[in-house]
Amino acid sequence: MHERFETFTVLIAKINRNIRKIKNEEMSEYDLRSPHISCLYYLYANESLTATELCERCEEDKATISRSLDYLEKNGYLESLSAKRYKAPLTLTEQGREVGKKIADKIERVLDEISVGMTEEERTSFYRNLSVISDGLDAICKRLDENNQEKHL
Repeated sequence: MHERFETFTVLIAKINRNIRKIKNEEMSEYDLRSPHISCLYYLYANESLTATELCERCEEDKATISRSLDYLEKNGYLESLSAKRYKAPLTLTEQGREVGKKIADKIERVLDEISVGMTEEERTSFYRNLSVISDGLDAICKRLDENNQEKHL
């Protein structure tokens, strides 16, 4: 059991660290960080999203997304059609679309490279298993949150 826990936590941490490193290294020429890249990717893929939708897709908190959007807007990557950003649609500028395409292309190449040696069936099973694990961890965290709320009542 100890080995299973170690393998699971170490591999998940290593994967996350490697994803962030790849994001940061691949996009360093644009002076973009990991959350910026996620925002640009999802805006490129969806053409328009609100900040709330970006929080959900990027799995980042509101403050991180807000800082990222400020940065991206100040640097000419996106524009908002309203001062109330959290409910207003955000769209990429021409510069944002160009960088968004480069991000999407790089992501596709990375996914292709890491999938070498996997059949489509294995890949499908792998993602299904990741979803099961994620859903299980979400359920545990939800219970922990509920228990913590009850303790404070």
